[in-house]
Amino acid sequence: MQIGYFLSCEEYAPESLIQQARWAEEAGFESLWISDHFHPWTDEQGQSPFVWSMIGAISQVTSLPVTTAVTCPTVRIHPAIVAQAAATSAVLTEGRFILGIGSGEALNEHVTGARWPATGTRLDMLRESVEVMRALWQGDFVDHHGEHYTVENARLYTLPDTPPPVYVSAFGDKAATLAGEIGDGLVTIPPDADLIRTFRDSGGAGKPVHAGYKVCWGPDAAACVSTVRSMWPNDALPGELAQQLSSPKHFEQAGQLVTEQMIDESVACGDDVDRHLDAFRPYVEAGVDVVHVDQMGGKRQGSELEGFFAFYRDEMLPRMRELAG
Repeated sequence: MQIGYFLSCEEYAPESLIQQARWAEEAGFESLWISDHFHPWTDEQGQSPFVWSMIGAISQVTSLPVTTAVTCPTVRIHPAIVAQAAATSAVLTEGRFILGIGSGEALNEHVTGARWPATGTRLDMLRESVEVMRALWQGDFVDHHGEHYTVENARLYTLPDTPPPVYVSAFGDKAATLAGEIGDGLVTIPPDADLIRTFRDSGGAGKPVHAGYKVCWGPDAAACVSTVRSMWPNDALPGELAQQLSSPKHFEQAGQLVTEQMIDESVACGDDVDRHLDAFRPYVEAGVDVVHVDQMGGKRQGSELEGFFAFYRDEMLPRMRELAG
């Protein structure tokens, strides 16, 4: 099992993300996830740098593999453009790039005025987008006239030696089945053994499973709980709200239902090693291959971001690797 770090474009400015990538490699993390957002989930998070610019910059300061977690190649950006961005990212990282994709959220995809499709349609669009991207990565001229996308006389001239792997995000059985059918791997957040089994039974046997979760390290656990509730209440929202709400203000309104007790019971807050280890343990038990950890609240707490990396370097990563066997 590998342990990586999750770069949150929703919370951190470009220069901070670049610095975190450096610190992650120095601390002993083995890979990077990076989110792709047009909007943050809440105004308090306050950032949303363009992920493709960030990957280019990060590729010049670290040798760690980078995975988008995740890009939506269906509504806001045409899959032909995502194919070009992914190909260039793979070149810049010398083949250490994985394109993580998903069916998206209205929060990011509605901004062009396009209609936000129903779940089944979004999954159909995702399937076709992968067909378009893989055709373009072959290096030939592509003409595609599908149900959702048109590509005319298009060719990518800057290509890696090997096309980037495509990992598909899933939070339900239909998406997990699609991920097994078309993906080179699975991206998910919760350590859901049943979902992973569905992925593997649908064609994903032997393919990698990536997952990620958030923590809030700091010397004052109560302050960490307060930080999470004010900055990341969206992480505690249930069901399909994350896919359907279209504004940071909507997430802030829904987040008013999230209590500090809910945060305290679900997020590793503070500097207790065992508590952070308990947050990691379910991913080992679920059979995840690569897990990425994100530090929440570093923008607000300043030096706590450096403290997080020191804590994980000295205290957590050795214990996590021991637990993972």
